[in-house]
Amino acid sequence: MSAAARERTGRRQVARVVLLDPDDRVLLLHGFDPPDPATTWWFTPGGGVEGDEDLAAAALREVAEETGISRVRLGPVLWQRTCSFMFDGRRWEQDEWYFLGRTETLDVDTSGHTDLERRSVNGLRWWTCEELLRTRETVYPVRLAGLMRTLLDEGPPLSPIALGTERD
Repeated sequence: MSAAARERTGRRQVARVVLLDPDDRVLLLHGFDPPDPATTWWFTPGGGVEGDEDLAAAALREVAEETGISRVRLGPVLWQRTCSFMFDGRRWEQDEWYFLGRTETLDVDTSGHTDLERRSVNGLRWWTCEELLRTRETVYPVRLAGLMRTLLDEGPPLSPIALGTERD
């Protein structure tokens, strides 16, 4: 989507990455809303498209900034969702595309975090699918455990799966 088209929608366009290591563990960030640090959740690396970036370029840039991992083999878009939520005192309305990514790198570096990320992210962790299926913690997208199981069992979908709209 072009920068002009993104501007017309009035919604933030976001590229996310389901980043898998050689053992098929997925890397998630642990976050919270700065005004309410007691309420936490896990989420995939990613963020807003900037300028004339395409979604793939944004996905790779965001992974590098948020995790320090720059050696990523980016695969197809797996899923797409629309979401609306309150965060850091404002409502966020965004369309998200989830790319498959693979890396051999396990070490993370958060020195590239923005000020907002430094105020709202308190860790990163590699998760197995089984750990995701068992956890009682909040994970976004909300169906990530089942989506991961399907991805690992069947491979990437032929076209992106629409996850629908999530609102908080």
